[in-house]
Amino acid sequence: MSPQSYGNTPHSAIYKKALEIFSLARNISSYLSQDLSQLQRNGTEDPNIYFTGDIVQQSISLAPQILKAENQSFSEEKYKYAATVMRLSNLLYKNCERLENVHSNGKDFLPLLRKELKKFRKLQHNWRLTL
Repeated sequence: MSPQSYGNTPHSAIYKKALEIFSLARNISSYLSQDLSQLQRNGTEDPNIYFTGDIVQQSISLAPQILKAENQSFSEEKYKYAATVMRLSNLLYKNCERLENVHSNGKDFLPLLRKELKKFRKLQHNWRLTL
């Protein structure tokens, strides 16, 4: 068997998918934040701009939490970090849904991120069973 087939290597499928999601979220965020950074007609900022930062923060936290879960000796600790990964992926998905309602051309890329998150959730389910 190749080393990539084991769940406890830094090159596991879920870890790679987390890195892909981070890269995609970062690019979408920078595209959206350019459109949302302009002041509205009443002089206020668009409150949705904060969700662009949230998707980056949540996506950047996925990979380290996966590694922490995989490197723990005790199953209780593994499941604690796995629960954090689940919570982060759920928040990330909800923030994508919120950003799909903004007035920006960048929102067209959000369904792609949500599709990748659905793939991540399937990997996550199998990953949790192997912890």
